[in-house]
Amino acid sequence: MSFTLHLLDWREGESRLRAVRESVFIQEQQVPEELEWDGLDAACRHLLALNAQGEAIGCARITPDAQIGRMCVLPQWRRQRVGAGMLQLLLTDARARRLPEVHLHAQLHALPFYRNFGFVEYGETFMDAGIPHLAMRLLLS
Repeated sequence: MSFTLHLLDWREGESRLRAVRESVFIQEQQVPEELEWDGLDAACRHLLALNAQGEAIGCARITPDAQIGRMCVLPQWRRQRVGAGMLQLLLTDARARRLPEVHLHAQLHALPFYRNFGFVEYGETFMDAGIPHLAMRLLLS
């Protein structure tokens, strides 16, 4: 199953980015809309994964303070390396922009995924939108 990855800004991809996040976070994970739409999207760099037909299948963002977030993949595309491709491209982009480190808030089930890329957890488990998370960071330099 082939897919492509695209870095873009919110204006360029808003409708497709919204569709994926609404499906995964709001519908599947029951994240309240007011928490999902936090007002930061316009300032972020976004990543959009598209299938061969040009349909959105995954997305992520990185905030101006180097926090990776809102990373999600539609259920039928999970375990197809879409998430790994997205994270790798975000890290390549962060290194190209000479960011010293990136950080994220990982849902606990995703900890092994992020550890595979060298992320290290820190702090205590916390709840975000009713879902347990742990902070993680990766030094890039």
